[in-house]
Amino acid sequence: MASEYDLTPRIAPQLDRHLVFPLLEFLQDRGLYPEEDILKAKIELLNNTNMVDYAMDIHKSLYRSDDVPPEMVERRVEVVGRLKALEEAAAPLVTFLQNPNAVQELRADKQYNLQMLKDRYQIGPEQIEALYQYAKFQFECGNYSGAADYLYQYRALCTNSERSLSALWGKLAAEILMQNWEIALEELNRVKDIIDSKSFSSPLNQVQSRIWLMHWSLFIFFNHDNGRTQIIDLFNQDKYLNAIQTNAPHLLRYLATAFVVNKRRRPQFKEFIKVILNDPFLGKRVEEGNFASVPLRDEFLENARLFIFETYCRIHQRIDMSVLAEKLNLNIEEAERWIVNLIRTSKLEAKIDSETGTIIMEPSHANVYEQLIDHTKALSGRTYNLVSQLLEHAQPQIAR
Repeated sequence: MASEYDLTPRIAPQLDRHLVFPLLEFLQDRGLYPEEDILKAKIELLNNTNMVDYAMDIHKSLYRSDDVPPEMVERRVEVVGRLKALEEAAAPLVTFLQNPNAVQELRADKQYNLQMLKDRYQIGPEQIEALYQYAKFQFECGNYSGAADYLYQYRALCTNSERSLSALWGKLAAEILMQNWEIALEELNRVKDIIDSKSFSSPLNQVQSRIWLMHWSLFIFFNHDNGRTQIIDLFNQDKYLNAIQTNAPHLLRYLATAFVVNKRRRPQFKEFIKVILNDPFLGKRVEEGNFASVPLRDEFLENARLFIFETYCRIHQRIDMSVLAEKLNLNIEEAERWIVNLIRTSKLEAKIDSETGTIIMEPSHANVYEQLIDHTKALSGRTYNLVSQLLEHAQPQIAR
């Protein structure tokens, strides 16, 4: 069953709870779990947010009743009251930010802006803090667009680096939830720059921040046009790859998927294979239960088959069709059709012997033994050049 390979229990703890909703929606659409279990999970997730109306709707759907628990009704009254109070507290600064003429008075210098707001508009630290709390509350209510705008404006005025980083994480989450992949990628890179340059109280905290960042990035990289390349650029960096291997080995599967569908990165893939030997890749069944890489499933399978076939072609001149079919996760008839199409659409020099059930390769390149001899010759030449350079460098020192 596909739920056996579901990575949600590993991924969800590394996400903001709002980012878990798309995962639950995916599981619900795929039918990996009973509908009732998914709805209960949604309600449990919503209990710690301000999305009370949404929780009420799910409760009605789950129990097939228009009645909702009294605590939900009380919670809604509390949320509405708190929202109004925060709106009033942030009103002076919000009014200023909504005035195009007034906003033109702001400069790149934060200290100047803070003094100007205080002198001309009687807006001080309390109103700026209120804007942050208002933005955060809007996010918890599910108003991601409003939250993103206010968090952006707050960061332009904030002088506290920790609070500014918190606001940046919030804006990143909001952009992901709105599926603004281009803007989300920009925010992701900003968070990365801070994580890599910031001085943490403990190295473990920095590692954990990288783990969070990589989990959040899955939403972006598997939806952004250039994401398949950028996930390799990020995850394959030593500091991030080390974090994956020690704290989140399941992320290797996403990196492997990106490598397989990205033909330009095949040279790097060969090195990466050494890393994943300790994490057996679950292939097709993983992809069917994987929220991020499902859109790439067909492309992944096709590229994986090509990679396996190319590997066999380099080693063997005669390939047993039944063995290859098993490796390609196809039956013999499907494998034969797949190979026939490959021969027709590429420059592959091969033919199928139906009587013996084999594929006969007609290599136009040197065999593996000839390649080994060539590599040895090249290595010998490079060694000779290196020794010559060392001797040339040593002679002047001996002369002294």
